Amino acid sequence: MTTTTVYDSAEQRLPFLTTFKHFWEYRDLIKLLTVKKVTARYKRSVLGVWWTLLNPILTTLIYFVVFEKLFGRDSADEFPYLIYLISGIIVAGFFSEAVIACGSAIVGSRGILQRMQVPPEVFSFAAAIAAAVNFVISVVPLVAAMVLLGVEIPWNTVFLAVIPAAFLLLLVTGLGLIVASAAVFFYDVIDFVKVLTQLISLGSASFFSLSWVSERYQPIIKANPLFHYIDMFRKFFYRGEMPDALNWMMVVGSAVLALGLGAYVFSRSWKNLVVRL
Repeated sequence: MTTTTVYDSAEQRLPFLTTFKHFWEYRDLIKLLTVKKVTARYKRSVLGVWWTLLNPILTTLIYFVVFEKLFGRDSADEFPYLIYLISGIIVAGFFSEAVIACGSAIVGSRGILQRMQVPPEVFSFAAAIAAAVNFVISVVPLVAAMVLLGVEIPWNTVFLAVIPAAFLLLLVTGLGLIVASAAVFFYDVIDFVKVLTQLISLGSASFFSLSWVSERYQPIIKANPLFHYIDMFRKFFYRGEMPDALNWMMVVGSAVLALGLGAYVFSRSWKNLVVRL
């Protein structure tokens, strides 16, 4: 027997607990919204799901021409540069897309929220999960490139690549809730975040190898949490290696911190957010 959860917009919100409670109680609605977002995205596009496959390929080709043909870089960390590029681009793309989508979801759903009594954060949750679905689809070109270039798939570690992807989902959800809280008051925040996520992605060694950078500047890149998500994904997916302690510390630590901070900020700004909506 299915029970229907009735949302009380005047309920006393507790930092962390209420946000996570809403995720569980409204999981069916989140699933429905996620499916709607994914299908709507591909219905509006002429190419449909093919664009999700083509986008990382086209972006990769641009960097590939610049770095391999113009600068003579044909490998990165002893693997074909093309593989290195695609893996970095799809993870960085997931990060950027999810933070922006999650951050703008509540404002974008203002009309629905004015008519329905549901927790606003469910729209951010659905946006983040929809971005994760697109990420999974974009992994297909990476697998195809590995097969074509003769890169052996490390079956003992490849499925562990879901670990950094899962933690990245937590990270973007937390950051997205912070952005969503601010965007209700200042929508220009979204434009600022678009630039910021681009800078973070560019500084994460998504398209260049850390070995190409002077040792003097390598600590700056390693201080970027996104670098460690990408590095861990690469180690699991095609290098067949286990992440080091710093990888684990940065990935787990940043995900837990971002999610906790996001839930806290959203809960604290809730009353003012309701008035603005």
